[in-house]
Amino acid sequence: MTQVLWASALCAVAAAGANATATVLQRQAARRIPATDAFSTRFVNRLVHSRVWLGGVLVICGAAVLQAMALLWGPLSLVQPILVLELPLALVIAHVATTATMPPGGWRAAGLTAAGLALALASAAPHEGARSLDGRDWALAVAATLLAIALCTGAVLRRPEGRARAALLATGSALAYGLTALFMKEAMARLAQGGVSAMVSAWQTYGCVAAGGLALLLLAHAMQAGPLIASQPAVTLGEAGASLVLGITFTADRIRTGWWLLPQTAGALLTILGVVLLARLPGSAEDPQA
Repeated sequence: MTQVLWASALCAVAAAGANATATVLQRQAARRIPATDAFSTRFVNRLVHSRVWLGGVLVICGAAVLQAMALLWGPLSLVQPILVLELPLALVIAHVATTATMPPGGWRAAGLTAAGLALALASAAPHEGARSLDGRDWALAVAATLLAIALCTGAVLRRPEGRARAALLATGSALAYGLTALFMKEAMARLAQGGVSAMVSAWQTYGCVAAGGLALLLLAHAMQAGPLIASQPAVTLGEAGASLVLGITFTADRIRTGWWLLPQTAGALLTILGVVLLARLPGSAEDPQA
């Protein structure tokens, strides 16, 4: 990778660490709210009066700055998959924060996730796409993503509190985060081309804020609905997948093909295996901080 892509990757890793820290803080706050307050103004009111949750929001803001820098220097197809590291980092931070020991196999699962991700990205060697989105592209991207989010949240209304509810809400949050990244990518491009005034005048900047707010709200409900181990894999893998599809489909990001698809597939499978092993760690039915 070039120096610019290395800088992008490092910022993405730092953003994953910040997001993991924020997840632990927000999880602590959300689990203190009664299930009867879900999808109500009381839920939001309790969150905004929680110092722990607000601390998580501040950390997320820092993560957003790091993610924006990463997207300024690198493509969606490089930056967003790196954020999968948020899952093992969140679980490690949760155990450290509670002074609990990592369950047997925890470090191995985290290592598999990181190694698989590194293999997949090194083999894919993502490069920036040259295509600019027009009005039709934006309309299609936004409509398709919002429809998928609506399907996830609609399915939640028929399910009781538990893992399935948390996973569906987290998937909706992941899709919203993928759309947020697409908006953010365009906003940073406007900043690079025309300065702050160009970024402020671009509607995508405000779309980024709106999509990010929706993602944050859905994630808070996912954390309230079930254990961290049910929501975090869905949101991290879902965000990476959604961003990869959006990047390749709409901005024409390029990855290696041909025989390179073999190590890419192997890396993706290792990453998924690591995530599954993390989800099945002893004691993961309820995360340490719940």
